[in-house]
Amino acid sequence: MEFIQSAVSFVLHVDQHLLEIVSDYGTWTYGILFLIIFLETGLVITPFLPGDSLLFAAGALAAQDSLRLVFLWILLVGASIIGDNVNYWIGRKLGRKIPFKENAKVLKKEYLNRTERFYEKYGTKAIIIARFIPIIRTITPFVAGLGKMNYRKFLPFDIFGGLLWVSIFVFGGYYFGNLPFVKDNFSLVVVVIILISVAPFIIEYFRHKKRKKNQSNLTDYR
Repeated sequence: MEFIQSAVSFVLHVDQHLLEIVSDYGTWTYGILFLIIFLETGLVITPFLPGDSLLFAAGALAAQDSLRLVFLWILLVGASIIGDNVNYWIGRKLGRKIPFKENAKVLKKEYLNRTERFYEKYGTKAIIIARFIPIIRTITPFVAGLGKMNYRKFLPFDIFGGLLWVSIFVFGGYYFGNLPFVKDNFSLVVVVIILISVAPFIIEYFRHKKRKKNQSNLTDYR
């Protein structure tokens, strides 16, 4: 419970925590940011790590000259692409051996099933769209590998998705993160970013529930 509270606090106050990291670790901050984004995109067991909000906060700190913008952008684009590719190959080589379970806290079968449906619905575009949806973002490259999607087909979509995702949030933080309203209400902004990110996931969930209800009603009618 304490871990969950700490994780939520970190996400909501990511700007403050990141400022502390810069103050305490200096240039090692780049390595820490690289590692977090790499793990968030590269391992199916770490979908809870901050992605969107961390990129936005990093961009905001770059606007304060606490971090070097271009170097930060290149590093995080690299982390997101390398992470996805590691995830793809884990799915391809070890996917069938990883125990996704219904009642698991992290490796939930439900997450895998939803991602597979998402992937089936959008095809290769899912690799780009999923970049903006927490949890789905982490599992999509794994599912692509699990389904043995052609790697030459996967790679260009993944590179474009990584460039787009990191660019939108890092440059968004750089240009808007230090506006007085955003700076004074950063926790609220983070919540809005998270809600916008998970909105497609929530909409799909309710559509799925509605489809099941309609199918159940049709069965009862028959």
